[in-house]
Amino acid sequence: QVQLVESGGGLAQPGGSLRLSCAASGFTFNIYALSWARQAPGKGLEWVSGIYSDGRGTYYADSVKGRFTMSRDNAKNMLYLQMNSLKPEDTALYYCVEAGYWGQGTQVTVSP
Repeated sequence: QVQLVESGGGLAQPGGSLRLSCAASGFTFNIYALSWARQAPGKGLEWVSGIYSDGRGTYYADSVKGRFTMSRDNAKNMLYLQMNSLKPEDTALYYCVEAGYWGQGTQVTVSP
């Protein structure tokens, strides 16, 4: 079955960086586009970024454009989200998403 396991979340200071990872299994990883989404406390789900199956195209929400970089390693079935210049409003539970399947999420907290 499809499994998506996120890791790499934690506490960061404003202006800091974190790198999220998502380990995928149970499907043919290299033929699917993938996404990151997040949910802040008390708010709805927000799509953050997406990447084509071959990794050559990425796209981002305006709220993270220029600060976050999404990548993938199809040889390792891994998805990444490099988050720089973090802001308190980036605090959320971050999910790896594939065709309707979601991981359990990894918590990112940005606070002084």
